[in-house]
Amino acid sequence: MILDLIVFPLFCVVPLFTLLPLLRHEAWWVRAFEFLAVQITAVTCAALVAYPLIYGWQAGGDLALIGVLLICAIIQLARIIRYTPVFPKQIQSARQSRPKDQLNLLVANVLMTNRTAQPLLDLIHDLKPDLVLALETDNWWQDQLDAISEGYPYVVRQPLDNLYGMHLYSRLELLDAEILFLVEEGVPSIHAEVVLASGQRVKLHCLHPAPPSPTENATSAERDGELMVVAKTLDHQAQSVVVMGDLNDVAWSVSTRLFHKMSGLLDPRVGRGMFSTFHAGVPLFRWPLDHVFCSGDFTVVSLARLPKIGSDHFPIQVVLQHTPGAKRLHPEPVASQSEAEFAQQKIIDVDADETALRG
Repeated sequence: MILDLIVFPLFCVVPLFTLLPLLRHEAWWVRAFEFLAVQITAVTCAALVAYPLIYGWQAGGDLALIGVLLICAIIQLARIIRYTPVFPKQIQSARQSRPKDQLNLLVANVLMTNRTAQPLLDLIHDLKPDLVLALETDNWWQDQLDAISEGYPYVVRQPLDNLYGMHLYSRLELLDAEILFLVEEGVPSIHAEVVLASGQRVKLHCLHPAPPSPTENATSAERDGELMVVAKTLDHQAQSVVVMGDLNDVAWSVSTRLFHKMSGLLDPRVGRGMFSTFHAGVPLFRWPLDHVFCSGDFTVVSLARLPKIGSDHFPIQVVLQHTPGAKRLHPEPVASQSEAEFAQQKIIDVDADETALRG
């Protein structure tokens, strides 16, 4: 009897892990459940098996709870199955290699307090990416990374000691590069055009919005607002586009999925795998926070999570190939009217917050 008073409520709580994020509430502790989709799926499936073994399924209440657990398991599986090889690829693989049309990208959140730069420098030396985006970089990291400047003549530097420093190093020509603070002071983003060896221009956006957390922002409004502001500015029909960075959001979240629909950009992870980049030191709690998205005129040459570099993030490398004909093969994500209105409200909210701060 005493055991039932402990165990039965646990079974009743499990569905809340799935149902709470459906409310779209912005509180950090609600949005946190989106990060744990894989773990919640495992717990829900375990509860679904354990409950009838412990309590049976004869009573109406038992059947109701088992039904709720089943629905929650299906919801969670529907979220994450897109990021497994059993799901169709959202972006086709390149059929033949055309190096002049390729864009080799490396995203690395270095962890500002990490003082071991050599593993990242070795990766850059071995992989020779076209663009290196380093995040959480301060002046110490700038000094270390500038060692690669000879091979990367185009550099955008924004060192900060608040965990939001950002450095972009490029072998390819960068045009009109600028650093913007779209939503929050002290949280920069880099925007530029990168010129491929073929001469094709690609609009590039490098992001690292602050996460919803008890130590950062109490809600997801700032992070979501930055994603929507960028999505609103994109015209993937008129130009090739790449968005890359640590979005402090998982691939399957409501916010990231809305970003896809509003921007029209595609995710190379879909149909290939999760490639979870955080937390590098805790295997049971990992999720994909570092992303590369692109317009439909690209195909994927390769996608890989790279070895540890001393950070709490793994770096990620994506090699894209500009393939104009691929647009015919890539269905474009489209937002519904209600989703578009929801996204617009996100932008209005962050604009209002900025105005209040200035006032």
